[in-house]
Amino acid sequence: MSAFMGEVIGTMILIVFGAGIGAGSTLKHSYSNNAGWIVTTIAWGLAVTMGVFAVGSISGAHLNPAVTLGMAINGSIPWAEVPGYMAAQLIGAMIGAALVFLHYLPHWKETADPAAKLGVFATAPAVEHTFANLFSEMFGTFILVLGLLFIGANTFTEGLNPIAVGLLIVAIGMSLGGTTGYAINPARDLGPRLAHFLLPIPGKGTSNWGYAWIPVVGPLMGGALGAVFYQAIFQGEFTAAFWGISGAAAVILVLSYLIGKKGGEMVSSNSAA
Repeated sequence: MSAFMGEVIGTMILIVFGAGIGAGSTLKHSYSNNAGWIVTTIAWGLAVTMGVFAVGSISGAHLNPAVTLGMAINGSIPWAEVPGYMAAQLIGAMIGAALVFLHYLPHWKETADPAAKLGVFATAPAVEHTFANLFSEMFGTFILVLGLLFIGANTFTEGLNPIAVGLLIVAIGMSLGGTTGYAINPARDLGPRLAHFLLPIPGKGTSNWGYAWIPVVGPLMGGALGAVFYQAIFQGEFTAAFWGISGAAAVILVLSYLIGKKGGEMVSSNSAA
C-alpha cells in the first residue's frame, strides 16, 4: 500500500470513529444519545489510536495536515510529499463522513436541529469570538504537534506510540476542547464539512462556511509553531523559520482580533461536537 492510500484509510478510520460518536451522542433515537463530553473525548482519542495502528507503518499516520506540515518543518518528511499527504487526508475524511451518514441514515430525519446535524461533521465555537476561537485552535494544535514530538523522542514508547498519541488527544479534548470542539486538524473539519454540504441530509441547514476558515488556519499555524518551538527550545535551533512562523502567527491573531472587533462578536448557543 502506498503512503497516499495509507493516509486515506487512516483518516477515514479516524472520522468513522470520531464523527461516529458525534452522531451517536447527538442524533435522536440513538442508544448513545447524550453520551456526554467525556465519552466524546475518549472516543476521539481511540479514533486516533486505531488510525495510527492501522497505517503507522505505511505512511507514519499523520492523519492531519497540521501534523504533516509540522513534520515537514521538522525534516521528518520531504516537502514534496506534503501536498499528496494533505490531499489524501481530505479525501479520507470525506469518505469517513459519508460512511457515518449512511450508518445513521434513518436518524437524520428524526433529528430536528440543523446545528446538531452539522455538529456531527464539523466543529463550531461554544461562544463566537474570532480571536479566541482562532487562538484556541492554534494553541490546541501547537500542543498536539509538540506532544507528538515529545512522544517520538522517547524510545521507551516504541510499540506504544499509538496509545500515547490517543491519550494526548483525550487530554487535549478534556482540557482545551470545550471552546471550539477542538478540530486541531484541517482535514477532520473541512472534509466532513464538505460532505455535509454535498450529502442529502434531511433538514441539514447551512454548513457554516463563515466559520470554516478558523479550524483550517488555526491548526496549520499551530502545527507549524509546535514544530519550530520544539526545534528552538528543545533542540536549541533558532532558525529563520522560527521567527518567520512566530511573526506570521502574531499577525494572523492580530488580524483576527480586528476582524472580530469590526464585525462584532455574537454569542452562539451551538456546542461543538
